[in-house]
Amino acid sequence: MFRDRREAGRTLATRLTFLAGRRDLLVLALPRGGVPVAFEVARALRAPLDVFVVRKLGVPGQEELAMGAIASGRVRVLNEEVIGSLNLPPEVIDRAAALEQRELARREELYRGHRPPPEIEGRTILLIDDGIATGSTMLAAIRALRAQDAAAIVVGTPTIAPSAIPAIRQEADDIVAVLAPEEFRGVGMWYEDFTQTSDAEVNTLLEQAAPILSP
Repeated sequence: MFRDRREAGRTLATRLTFLAGRRDLLVLALPRGGVPVAFEVARALRAPLDVFVVRKLGVPGQEELAMGAIASGRVRVLNEEVIGSLNLPPEVIDRAAALEQRELARREELYRGHRPPPEIEGRTILLIDDGIATGSTMLAAIRALRAQDAAAIVVGTPTIAPSAIPAIRQEADDIVAVLAPEEFRGVGMWYEDFTQTSDAEVNTLLEQAAPILSP
């Protein structure tokens, strides 16, 4: 069990030393919970840090069922299997995407301000969250980064449900986790302090990272 996300990040960083020194490395955190973890990893690897915002597109009336996702960089990834099985028309998808795009833009503005989005093309991306349960959000992020021509994508997380590993391993170039307990029971079970990360904390860590970690 990790004391908190910052300790989890320091532990995870010890498993990611093979990436240290790469000039093309960019650490991307899934906000909000992934940011404290990624901050410690980026600091240990001396790599730049940014956020990658992903918003799930839920099926109307069944919002937990993802018909796709949108992500930073105006990328849309669709789950054609779900869309086809439910015979969802394009206007339903467009309506959901427009709604989530507004929230994504709000969060981008909140976390990035006037900073431009990071350059993805041709870079090695280390994609980090504080834990992975189903893997759906992480898969959406991987696919969105592929659409922006990332050279390689490594997923890093302190804890992951074993059932989520095969799908992520199939789409990422590598996956590194500290814990993959058979009795997973949720990400928060593996933290003593799993207090929700605030927007203020996200912004503070990104501000601290900028002068220290910029290449």
